[in-house]
Amino acid sequence: MTTAPARPSATAVLEPVRRNRFSAFVHEAKAAGRLVVQPRMGFADLGVMRDGLLAARGANATSVGTVTLDSYTRVNDHDSAREALRTGADLNGFPLVAHGPQATIGMLDGVAGKDFPVQVRHGSALPYPLFEAMVAAGIDATEGGPVSYCLPYSRAPLTQAVDAWSRCCDLIAAQDDQMHLESFGGCMLGQLCPPSLLVALSVLEALFFAEHGLTSISLSYAQQTHSGQDLEALAALRRLAGERLGGVDWHVVLYTYMGVYPRTPIGSFRILQDSARLAVRSGTERLIVKTPAEAHRIPTVAENVDALEFAAAVAADEYQNGTPEPPTSTGLYEEARMLVDSTLELGHSVGAALVSAFARGHLDVPFCLHRDNANKSRAYVDPRGLLRWAEPGAMPLRPDRTGGQGALSAKGLIEMLGYNERRFDREQLTRVTQWSLT
Repeated sequence: MTTAPARPSATAVLEPVRRNRFSAFVHEAKAAGRLVVQPRMGFADLGVMRDGLLAARGANATSVGTVTLDSYTRVNDHDSAREALRTGADLNGFPLVAHGPQATIGMLDGVAGKDFPVQVRHGSALPYPLFEAMVAAGIDATEGGPVSYCLPYSRAPLTQAVDAWSRCCDLIAAQDDQMHLESFGGCMLGQLCPPSLLVALSVLEALFFAEHGLTSISLSYAQQTHSGQDLEALAALRRLAGERLGGVDWHVVLYTYMGVYPRTPIGSFRILQDSARLAVRSGTERLIVKTPAEAHRIPTVAENVDALEFAAAVAADEYQNGTPEPPTSTGLYEEARMLVDSTLELGHSVGAALVSAFARGHLDVPFCLHRDNANKSRAYVDPRGLLRWAEPGAMPLRPDRTGGQGALSAKGLIEMLGYNERRFDREQLTRVTQWSLT
């Protein structure tokens, strides 16, 4: 029986930027040659949530914990969450505000610590009451952003989300021990958004956080449809973060594919395997995993632990035996940098620039139906699996129709949405183009 790898101490890091324990743990794991892996689990019952975190902590992996919140809490309907707790009705996550800070502190007591920090994940566009509760409960980390938690999940105007997230960031910045904040900007809609826009949005949200005085930040990117293109995107994200976030403690988090998931166990483990390898080869510090249950239902605690251990084993093998390859250079960094720079010219602050950019269609997320998104841009998956711009709308980008994409039909959209599902569910997976764009 294998034993869990020793967890890195969070006391030996000496850096010019002060790190909270979440960030310190992630950086020390990276220095020790370990990928930090993280589940996405949330349960309404305090005891069940605690047991889930203990199971993740006990996994044979270098893991951090997750408390995912329920739908009522995400939209600030805390009375309904309290009523559900009172009546025993089902909730699809942990109602942190309804439970209150003291109950949350009790649930985390003896579980969370420097060797197992915990992140709250929520999905709220207007989360100030939640941030007050998280600060009161001493939560290590959370995630989201004014764009990434508004356009995909909310009908709230982007201006309101920017104002709300400004207040949230100011609240964090005022604390002696700042909570770590992760931008969700690299995960817009989970799929079918070309990587240059994902990179730009993640960097822009990180700059928004930094502008409000936050010093512990992570930038996200979601695995897409071509590993070589993803490797280049992650290199561009790291380069831009290094150029723009001086004086800020930051790292990168990769999400295992968030779109239509493979339906077979072998397909789901194949795509998770690819994401773990991609994380190591790109120098990514943290990986959000998924399970074979994702295509059918909410995964159990045991299934989450299996995914954590599988990803950790793949990463350990990649660290030991893999030969890192330099990313290709197809102009993705230059395109993302141009989107960042040109957006920042549109306002006196990052928040104002983001509002102006979306109002003009200067930033435009493909297939996003939020009223503050122009929804004029379109993307397509070419025959090699590369995500390309079919129509950039008003964005200062050129369409790339080298893959022969014509007008997009409803059938074509459905086929693109299922691209990874079909690819990874095949009996024999051809990897000829896995790390090459040619």
